[in-house]
Amino acid sequence: MAKTVADALAEARAELIAVDTPTATLDARLLLQAVLKLDHAGIIGSSECKLTVDELAQFDGYVARRVAHEPVSKILGQRDFFGRCFYVTADVLDPRADTETIVELALQQKRPEAVSVLDLGSGSGALICTLLAERPAATGVAVDLSAAALEVTRHNAEVLGVAERLLALQGSGFEPVAGEFDLIVSNPPYIPSAEIAELEPDVRDHDPLLALDGGSDGLDCYRAIAGGAAAHLRPEGVVLVEIGAGQADDVVGIFTHAGFRLAGKRADLGGHVRALAFGR
Repeated sequence: MAKTVADALAEARAELIAVDTPTATLDARLLLQAVLKLDHAGIIGSSECKLTVDELAQFDGYVARRVAHEPVSKILGQRDFFGRCFYVTADVLDPRADTETIVELALQQKRPEAVSVLDLGSGSGALICTLLAERPAATGVAVDLSAAALEVTRHNAEVLGVAERLLALQGSGFEPVAGEFDLIVSNPPYIPSAEIAELEPDVRDHDPLLALDGGSDGLDCYRAIAGGAAAHLRPEGVVLVEIGAGQADDVVGIFTHAGFRLAGKRADLGGHVRALAFGR
């Protein structure tokens, strides 16, 4: 029996609520918008239209994946970040609004127009590609241990028109990097290893472990960044990192011990300090 848009949405919402999906209504709508290639207004205006057999099959498949806690962004292969659409896969961390705090803090820094940026652990390329897009004279280097993640970075750089100003290097931390930069940015893994199993399944089962596990106390990558940054930072340069909720004091201590000073911070929408900036 054919279903209307309204009926399909109602049934999908009920399925998602049954598995405690906090954004059930939004998720169902976004998935159906993707199937029907409509925006929000289009969905509202088509509420009594009937789905074809193929449309319903595709929508049911999407809903089943969401019921299994696969994020909407991974189902659709895209995620909005700082006003731009990024391609995402299972090989990269899902770009989140919290990470936009790094971009906001970076854009506040008084840097030359031709700023050079190093992104450690680029993943989808959300940070480096956004900064290059926001600063048309900037150049950047993206580093990631995962070859698959670097391919996603490169793809997004091409789509956003910044590929000619970006060099993507595979390796761990500063190991493949040469030269000095005005900005070093990173959203490193910061979840303590023992807490990985307790994460929401949307994250635990669908974001790469490499992008989540920050070692026994969640701070391993901050120690590595603080220890190697001075050799790759220009005299007036700044290091900017995302941190987990409640990690500010520990991360400030790590960078202070390495000879840096706190140069700025920014909170997320929940009021947690989420981005820190350090200078020398």
